Amino acid sequence: MAKDTADMRHLIWFEDLRREDVALVGGKNSSLGEMVSQLEPLGIKVPPGYATTSDAFRAFITHNDLHNIVADTMKALEEGKIKLAEAGRTVREAIARGDFPEDARKAIVEAYYELGRRVGQDNVSVAVRSSATAEDLPDASFAGQQETYLNVVGEKQLLETCRLCYASLFTDRAITYRTVQGFDHLDVALSIGVQLMVRSDIGGSGVMFSIDTETGFPKSILINAAWGLGENVVQGAVTPDEYQVYKPFLDNPKLMPIIEKKLGAKEIKMIYSENDDDMTKNVPTSKKEKESWVLSDEEIVELARYAKTIEEHYGQPMDMEWARDGVNGGIYIVQARPETVQSRAQAGAMKRFSVKSHGKEIMRGISVGAAVATGTICLIESVKDIDKFIDGSILVTTQTDPDWVPIMKKAKAIITDAGGRTSHAAIVSRELGVPAIVGCGDATHVLHDMQDVTVDCSQGDDGLVYEGFADYAVEELDLSHVPETETKIMLNLANPSTSARWWRLPVDGVGLARMEFVINNAIIAHPLALLHFDKVEKKKDREFIEELTKGYDDKSQFFVDTLARGLSRIAALVYPNKVIVRMSDFKTNEYAELVGGKQFEPKEENPMIGFRGASRYYSESYKEAFGLECKAIKRLREDMGFDNVTIMIPFCRSLDEADKVLEVLGEYGLVRGEGGLEIYVMCEIPANVILAEQFADRFDGFSIGSNDLTQLTLGVDRDSGTLADLFEESNEAVEWMISTVIEKAHKTNSYVGLCGQAPSNDPTFAKFLVQAGIDTISVTPDSFLAVKENVAEAEKARKG
Repeated sequence: MAKDTADMRHLIWFEDLRREDVALVGGKNSSLGEMVSQLEPLGIKVPPGYATTSDAFRAFITHNDLHNIVADTMKALEEGKIKLAEAGRTVREAIARGDFPEDARKAIVEAYYELGRRVGQDNVSVAVRSSATAEDLPDASFAGQQETYLNVVGEKQLLETCRLCYASLFTDRAITYRTVQGFDHLDVALSIGVQLMVRSDIGGSGVMFSIDTETGFPKSILINAAWGLGENVVQGAVTPDEYQVYKPFLDNPKLMPIIEKKLGAKEIKMIYSENDDDMTKNVPTSKKEKESWVLSDEEIVELARYAKTIEEHYGQPMDMEWARDGVNGGIYIVQARPETVQSRAQAGAMKRFSVKSHGKEIMRGISVGAAVATGTICLIESVKDIDKFIDGSILVTTQTDPDWVPIMKKAKAIITDAGGRTSHAAIVSRELGVPAIVGCGDATHVLHDMQDVTVDCSQGDDGLVYEGFADYAVEELDLSHVPETETKIMLNLANPSTSARWWRLPVDGVGLARMEFVINNAIIAHPLALLHFDKVEKKKDREFIEELTKGYDDKSQFFVDTLARGLSRIAALVYPNKVIVRMSDFKTNEYAELVGGKQFEPKEENPMIGFRGASRYYSESYKEAFGLECKAIKRLREDMGFDNVTIMIPFCRSLDEADKVLEVLGEYGLVRGEGGLEIYVMCEIPANVILAEQFADRFDGFSIGSNDLTQLTLGVDRDSGTLADLFEESNEAVEWMISTVIEKAHKTNSYVGLCGQAPSNDPTFAKFLVQAGIDTISVTPDSFLAVKENVAEAEKARKG
């Protein structure tokens, strides 16, 4: 608690405050005091400063005879005699005309000069922040209720902005907020935080959360970053860089566990203004700034360690603002408050949205939430026009700030031109449970009033806007009564950006992580086109690759980095449980569809049984490209720390081929047994079953791919609609193959699991696998509960 002395009646230095002092200095300032006094000794840098007290605010109200003005105006508003805008303006103007009591004015000004002396500067630049006594509480925390003023210099500006902070307690949004939350307007006081400015105008700044804001995954830290002062990130005026870090590995200084990096447009930056009337201004960012990461990898990890330390100290997930000083290079935390959405989400139930059919894709941006909504657009570009909003519409605007909250509550979904995952629009949308797509770029130009659209946030990181009303389903998944099973149930996953939404499922690992999805959707270019860029023939392919790999001198390193990070998001989901990563298994026609791919791929009559899987890995025409995959796996396991990753080799036709692939893996530093590395072979060819004992000598285990095994056992094209009735995993010949390889694997003490589609499509097929003695069954997330229940029943029947 703050020290109780007469000198502290009007203001208290941060180092003398604790987080329990909310009633005295509000949520923001009590938290700043907590960090300065308790976390700076642990290495967290926090700019120094002081806070005025709630007593000082009440003294200001009394000194200027404002109590009756506030009470009478709020009563008139409540009785409907005046409108909200008039009520707010009346009180704000009365406060702005007020004078500070002399002792309070003297205390504020003398502390300002003392702050300058402490840092060795005259007329020091400060941030003047509002901190209400009813904010940042676990059950009351809409983003940004009161004002903040940056680059405040000198006594005159300081006192002026302090009065404006007091007045901002009665903005329209703040009045509405208190009414909704049930707070009496006269019971809430405001503290002013005066904090040394960090020169982030030339260093960069942003926001971070110690929890995944979209899924609540507790092991991920999200960081947004942009050039200039941080207000643009908070308000969603820019699309920032986005970084994610795997929290559990931060204690190991040898690891670099950055599991996601996305370059933001960073359209503008806020800097200091040289005009005495304007403390800050926005200017366009340069092309170089747009194309550059704001933070280095080392700085990303440093910030993430700050977040982890702060979360551990407060004992709950946290929402933080940070700034990097462009003069001394230090990174500072300038605010920290409790995260109030995902940390309170119900743990026992999940909703899964899935779009069955939809119209043409109009645009995409950054998804907020995992829901789907259909509706009619109401396009509003200025907050002055929010009274034109039609309840139940989809709000489309450039960006939002707290003034927009009254209509955001009434929207079915929200779409903005600018903003990132930590912008105002994103934070408030989560709190309201409204799906949003932010950072679309040109939504206000492409979309129009009265247009029927679908907002789809169910696809992971990308939020999609479709024409018309899509057909979609919502499924409730109850996780409160999941049975225990001896047979391990794992997941089949491909899309890294959607993987974290399944973190609450009690899975035993990932039985199949499909590398192809990352290559197809994130890398996009053919690996040989990256390795031999100078030989790419088509101009449009070269231009695409140049844009795709900007920032990389070595374009092949883009492949390695992107693949490693993509797979790391899947590995992070279940660590330390096993994640089986299948090395690339594109067919030649699929590889040819990658940018620049046609010139590097042969044309085959039947790619399904052609140049695919293991045969590519040791081929002189592809070996160096496979080497990029190996480098990504090595980085994933060793540099990033995900040693739970096991390699799986697909479509390995012969023992000789197995030996050649293992030799190539060794050349790239992936040696079976070294560092605990396990290497499996996919059992999807009858030869794998027939020669199972010999394959077991070379590999640590088998992963049965029931799709190809069925196709090659029955001679049925799995993609043929005409022969669909003949394609049955439950055919006795296929079941004999599966039973046989399970038996042979166990005789050689080898692992054996199944990662085909059969148990997901037909949960009763899982019962056969249990009877056959399978070690693990890997299924799609949406079928996990049904398969788990079927396996439990089968195990009970086997024992009984």
